[in-house]
Amino acid sequence: MAQDYVASIPFDQRLYRQDIRGSVAHTKMLARQGIIGESEAETIIKGLNSIREEIEQGEFQFEPELEDIHMNIEAKLFEKIGDVAGKLHTARSRNDQIALDMRLFVKEEISKTIGELKTLQSSLVELAEANKNIIMPGYTHLQQAQPVLLAHHLLAYFEMFQRDKERFHDCLKRTDVLPLGSGALAGVSYPIDREFVARELGFSQVSTNSLDAVADRDFIIEYEACAATTMMHLSRLAEEIILWSSAEFGFIEISEAYTTGSSIMPQKKNPDVAELARGKTGRVYGHLMALLTTMKALPLAYNRDMQEDKEGLFDTVDTLHSTLRVFAEMVRTIKVNVKHVREAIKRDYILATDLADYLVKKGLPFREAHGAVAKLSEYAIARDKSFHELSLDEYHSFSPFFDEDVYTITLESSLAAKNVIGGTSPQQMEIALTRAKEILRQTQNDKVCHSEWNKVE
Repeated sequence: MAQDYVASIPFDQRLYRQDIRGSVAHTKMLARQGIIGESEAETIIKGLNSIREEIEQGEFQFEPELEDIHMNIEAKLFEKIGDVAGKLHTARSRNDQIALDMRLFVKEEISKTIGELKTLQSSLVELAEANKNIIMPGYTHLQQAQPVLLAHHLLAYFEMFQRDKERFHDCLKRTDVLPLGSGALAGVSYPIDREFVARELGFSQVSTNSLDAVADRDFIIEYEACAATTMMHLSRLAEEIILWSSAEFGFIEISEAYTTGSSIMPQKKNPDVAELARGKTGRVYGHLMALLTTMKALPLAYNRDMQEDKEGLFDTVDTLHSTLRVFAEMVRTIKVNVKHVREAIKRDYILATDLADYLVKKGLPFREAHGAVAKLSEYAIARDKSFHELSLDEYHSFSPFFDEDVYTITLESSLAAKNVIGGTSPQQMEIALTRAKEILRQTQNDKVCHSEWNKVE
């Protein structure tokens, strides 16, 4: 029972590529430094390559009694090449070995995540450009507030995901540190070359404190925090997709590939993908809180508690990747119901702020203008009249500053007036779309090529 309880191989077998890659680099360094012979290194590397092939072909038998991925690979190496396998673990510990595996894994996942974020951004830009002239109600408190372009609303999510990309880039800086060579906690007593290993494995830095290197899981916490923020953004988008696709809004239609029917109500198209993303956000939050709680009182250096870093991270990675991918596909299928969007603002009360601004430009202080238009709005709503249906005499009863040109205030004029950086005017929308496409063009290299993961030399 205890053996099963402590075993991590059911989940850390996922790290086999990182573990073998790290072992190959370590072996090359040992030979380069004369700590083991060249022929011994060649034998070890050949054996490691053979093990990797067995795992990838589904022929490798993982043994729970060997606890983890490191011991499973090492035991198999002894079977293949004999006692020379015992030289592989010279000048390292399982403590710095697992720290290395986790950093290699997180580095790879950061790159994939950034690439998937970019793909989702591309989908949003495509949808925005295809609907860039559609005017919709903008909301605060889920109440109609001011008119905006639908494209402007969609590009707000582009900005959120751009910040997410930047956060993951920043996380990469602190993940990109080689811990191997720290030993169990105090360093190692062999003439190793850590800089060589760093170059072999593509790390830009080498850890500077052996205790910290084996005890640090900040980089995992940071990835999970970035993931939680991204999932929060996805959940906000999911909520709007759910609302907009409802009969009450009717702004959009989602492809049937991303909805399901009801078991008893045949007319329904439930937005299940968006709802699940909203629900899975809580799972990702939970993994972040779990690891923060695990780490909060651990003394230096390594403690077995830290084995609990993996399952939550793996699930976070899988959840985030699958959500980003399915959202990028789903957004591309969205069809906008222009008629319903326009009907949502057929009453022009959403122009109330523009009427207040109109009075301000006529010389009335804003607070007075705001008060006058508030009373005007109450009057119009009570009589079920739009602003354009009010007579000039009715306007004058609320302010003498109103004149015939008040009727030139329209949804289009409201948008055109917002021609400031970041505004929702058509002119600014063109600038925003150009900027978004330029950002995507400049980040073609965000997604690092992973071809090196497919082979071990």
